[in-house]
Amino acid sequence: MAAKPTVADYRAIARGFPSFNTREVNDLIRQFQLFDDDGNGSIDTNELRQVMVNMEMDVDEKQLQEIIAEVDEDNSGTIEFAEFMVLMKNAKTSGSKMAAVVEKAGDMYKVQGATDSSAHSFSEEEKTSFSDYINMALAHDSDLAHLLPIDAASMDLFEVVKDGILLCKLINEAVPGTIDERAINKKPKNAFSRAENLNMAVASAAAIGVNVVNLGQDDLTSGKHHIVLGLIWQLIRIGLMRAINLEAHPELYRLLEEGESIEDLMRLPADQILLRWLNYHLAAAGSPRRATNFGKDLSDSEILTTVLAQVGPPCDMSPMNESDKLRRADAMLAEADKIECRKFVTPNDVTSGNSKLNLLFVANLFNTHPGLAELTEEEAQEIDMDFDLEGDREARVFALYLSSLGVPVTNLYEDLRDGLALLKAFDAVEPGIVNWKKVATKVPIRRFSAIANCNYAVVLGKSLHFSLVGVSGDNINEGDRTRTLAVVWQLCRFHLLKVLRELGGGAKIEDADMIKWANDTVGGVSTMRDFRDKSLSNAVFFLDLINAIKPGIVEAEYVIRDASSEEDKTNNARYAIALARKLGALIFLLPEDVVEVRPKLILTLVGTLMQVAKRGSAGPSA
Repeated sequence: MAAKPTVADYRAIARGFPSFNTREVNDLIRQFQLFDDDGNGSIDTNELRQVMVNMEMDVDEKQLQEIIAEVDEDNSGTIEFAEFMVLMKNAKTSGSKMAAVVEKAGDMYKVQGATDSSAHSFSEEEKTSFSDYINMALAHDSDLAHLLPIDAASMDLFEVVKDGILLCKLINEAVPGTIDERAINKKPKNAFSRAENLNMAVASAAAIGVNVVNLGQDDLTSGKHHIVLGLIWQLIRIGLMRAINLEAHPELYRLLEEGESIEDLMRLPADQILLRWLNYHLAAAGSPRRATNFGKDLSDSEILTTVLAQVGPPCDMSPMNESDKLRRADAMLAEADKIECRKFVTPNDVTSGNSKLNLLFVANLFNTHPGLAELTEEEAQEIDMDFDLEGDREARVFALYLSSLGVPVTNLYEDLRDGLALLKAFDAVEPGIVNWKKVATKVPIRRFSAIANCNYAVVLGKSLHFSLVGVSGDNINEGDRTRTLAVVWQLCRFHLLKVLRELGGGAKIEDADMIKWANDTVGGVSTMRDFRDKSLSNAVFFLDLINAIKPGIVEAEYVIRDASSEEDKTNNARYAIALARKLGALIFLLPEDVVEVRPKLILTLVGTLMQVAKRGSAGPSA
């Protein structure tokens, strides 16, 4: 299945339209995404219709097809981003119907930024849904008594995030234990204390897979609507999707299709697994319907009604007696309420095909009522119950690192096989290094072209003096774990040292310089020999280093200086990681990585703290 285009992909296309400046390109990308509801990179008649309905513009099917046709240069029946760019380039003189629709949509969906004149889209439905979810999920947290409940009908949501406490709590709701609550300033007395909480929230969000590119504490302090909604959406999504895996639900085995391995299934993104889950129950019910998206396919409520009846007795098919779609959606949600699953969506959200909110509704339904029979002993023996597609924690760390560059990666070895994501990462770290004319970018990429992309990445690595003896493009294309990790690790290390060199006025930085800096900064209170030093396993040195960077940030009562048990060491490490993020360090390692003294990850921790110290605690460091 082709990957959904990223902002980087759209920007690459936009380079062919030099008449637009960077701000205009960003605005055009947002406008295109406003129409492209399912995010597949094209606008079809259903998506165009929904935007026009929301704007109260009367239009029939023939008119929709005419609007599409005047722009659709390749006669695909949809509008691709390049066609959209041509449309907008000629909009002022063409009198295009589609251009007029885009202009009106922009006017109706814009909200002025809190601190500047920029404009961004803003979903009232998302604001209401997310507010209701937060009120429910965090209702009993006494630390949030001054903030909750949120008035979903007001603009409260954009105010309650400003001290950072709620965001930290929401991150822990998504992935428990991400933030050590001892590090949260629960009664922030000033702007600096609030900024520390926000630093920690942004860095911790990145550590669980949230895209925080171009997101800073200032965006949250000023309550920028699209930034706040985007961040909360990702956190809720991650929380609901994290259990959609074989470890939590081995019965997902039942979704395997003929000739498919469990590895093939688990390589699918969580949203695609959810679609397959819907279709499994539709087939079991004898329904001819199948879901291919969470938008228009669910808008008539038939699929949702059918699946509810399958997984959640006493739910039944009675909503299908309603011919009016809105009344049918209301009846379907009444059925969902019988099993306490009426969450995230209203009847209007369903009928309008709100794919974001429908996805959350379906994910919650799966988590509470999967409706998949447990495996028999024989079936369980057919699969490895300890199956872990990612394989090791280092791979997880470097996948998150690549994502922090704006290159979405969930599986380090699989997602880099066509070379494209790896080349995007090289270009992000060393802008201009990639000659994109040499790169195959049209997805899906054929194997021959994918290997050529991977070979080019190896050539670029060698040009940056990476040690890549025995590494070839074939290795990366085949998903070779050791060699793929070698390339990404060296890219990460190069990036880290490059930033340190720039902060140090151009002076060359080596591993020994980082170790010397750390020891000098701590001042003899504790020491480290190298990145393999087993004495680092209790995290005391890192706590001393953090306290030296920001005196007073470490609460001595929370530090177990003579930690020898794994539990005590882990508590120290968890506290150190939270405080490092509080300073603005963008780090992805886990407490276990510190306790086990994983040298590569210890280097990233020390190097990132060195960045923070040299830069100052202005926000998460890249």
